[in-house]
Amino acid sequence: MVVQPLKPGQPEVAEITSGTAVPYPNDDWNSWSDARDGFDRFVGVNSLRIGPDGALWIVDRGAPGIGKALVAGGPKLVKIDLASNKIAKVYNLASVAQGKSFVDDVRFNGTHAYLTDAGRPAIIVLDLNTGRARRVLENHPSTIANRPLMAEGKRLVDPDGQPIVVHADQLEVSADGHWFLYQPCSGLMSRIETRYLDDSTIPADTLASHVESFADTPSTGGTAIDKNGIIYLSDTDQSRILKIGPDGVISPLIADPRLAWVDAMWIDDLGNLWMPAAQINRLAGLNHGVDAVRWPVTIYSLAIGASPVRR
Repeated sequence: MVVQPLKPGQPEVAEITSGTAVPYPNDDWNSWSDARDGFDRFVGVNSLRIGPDGALWIVDRGAPGIGKALVAGGPKLVKIDLASNKIAKVYNLASVAQGKSFVDDVRFNGTHAYLTDAGRPAIIVLDLNTGRARRVLENHPSTIANRPLMAEGKRLVDPDGQPIVVHADQLEVSADGHWFLYQPCSGLMSRIETRYLDDSTIPADTLASHVESFADTPSTGGTAIDKNGIIYLSDTDQSRILKIGPDGVISPLIADPRLAWVDAMWIDDLGNLWMPAAQINRLAGLNHGVDAVRWPVTIYSLAIGASPVRR
């Protein structure tokens, strides 16, 4: 599958129909402008995911661009009913996403959603019943990026030559809901039992004591997990996909120079691993001011014979 470049002004979220990007779920939600609040519009969508309930969940970081200020009402988690293509609920994350926050991605476990903050290193725990959100493991070593972020043999730097830093980013929940696994974009991967994350009465230092090192992962674009507990992880520096077993042992799956910054991987019901080669590292903002993206962007698939986890 190939994806043609979008033109300026095209929607934050789109459904591709016959090669055309159609605003989803409607025009209104894709019509935010500088003059308005961002609670009922997409400001800066960072990830989309089908949840265990079959709904489409969208993480809006709440800023119109990387490095730009958050918009009032912008940081949010949006639930869309795919049967009606209508907004079912909006969770306002303004209480836990402020300043340099960059709400990144989401996973689910029962009545809780977990999100990573890649700008102000922390994990966000959201109670889906009450809408109450908490920041945990804030500035903990497991959420802070402390290694160079690498891709295709080069360190990522901004237009001024300053190193790009992405804190808590990738996250997964084990098939049985027992473990929460997470890491900064540049590795390493840690884990903690979800029962500790879900308990709002546990003091911060006690919670931190339950964090375990899990795997010595490289710079990573995205992850997926199957029902056997195997995590699939993209190695952005060597353009390959790795497998991490439930014991934390890493092994190679496939390597190919076309797998340039694979992100947002998923496993379908037919046992295929889908790998969008997003080329994020080639964007000017991460490549010393030089745009080196090679269009069209390609989504690859690989038969792995595994079943997905709906989390």
